[in-house]
Amino acid sequence: MNAQDLKAMQAPIKERYRNDPGAAVVKAVATALDVSLKDARVFAEGDLDFRGTLGIAKDAPVRFREIRLKFELDSSSSKDQLQKLIELTERYCVVLQTIRNTPPVRVS
Repeated sequence: MNAQDLKAMQAPIKERYRNDPGAAVVKAVATALDVSLKDARVFAEGDLDFRGTLGIAKDAPVRFREIRLKFELDSSSSKDQLQKLIELTERYCVVLQTIRNTPPVRVS
């Protein structure tokens, strides 16, 4: 594939999103499962020890000690469908999987 082929492939998608900006926002797992969501919110919170970040205590970690995610879904789907949605979202969420399975990081 070259740049021209890629642009040709992307053109109808870009045109659709220009004409219908709402179509560009997709919660992909819910769409794949045909789960109807009226509203969805994700709350993230975590605990950290500022002594590490501020360089006060060398034994204090410079990272979150714990991260908690809470999902609030407004849907007419069944509890089983919503449970499946949560399971597959955990499995295929790029951010969550990156946090759980930290890749090698190179700094230069």
